[in-house]
This record gives sequence, structure tokens and C-alpha cells, in this order.
Amino acid sequence: MNERPIPAAAQRDTASVEMLRVWVAEKQLHCSLKIGMYRDGMGVDEELAWGVILADAARHIARALHPENAAEESATLQKMLNRLNEELAAPTSDIKGGFV
Repeated sequence: MNERPIPAAAQRDTASVEMLRVWVAEKQLHCSLKIGMYRDGMGVDEELAWGVILADAARHIARALHPENAAEESATLQKMLNRLNEELAAPTSDIKGGFV
């Protein structure tokens, strides 16, 4: 298994929480999500919180792909957003699995 390193801030903070993991395995995407953390006692809208998480991840991806070029970073974000909307409208695969 090829895992990503845990960020230093997450290691330092005893209250840190892993919210999302995504793998490519057996030629498919698999994910593990921490759902309900915001809903349960934090008074934060869970859907809005996940929107922020996904947007932040998208910005990090675009920056990693184009660290020296803000215009390309912006174009990459737009390309990702277009593909996200296409995938939501017409998924290329079914969602399988369950929640524990």
C-alpha cells in the first residue's frame, strides 16, 4: 500500500481528525469518510463543511499541478469543476459499499 504522509500539524494536534481518504484499488476508487463530525454537537452545517473540504482539496491539487503558474492553476480548477459537474450529472461508475 502506498499511503500519503500525515501532515506535521495533524501529528502535533491531539484533536486532529482525518476526514477523507481515497484509494485507487482493484481498478476502482475507494474512499473512507468521517461523516457526522460537524453535525454532532458542533452546530456546523455538514453539507457546507464538506463543500469547504472539497474546495480546499481542489485548490491544493491545482497548486500541486501548477506551483509556478497562477493562470494554469486557475484553468485547472475550472477544468476540475467542469469534470465534477459532468460526473455528478452522468456518473461513470456506480457507488458501491456501505457505511459503518
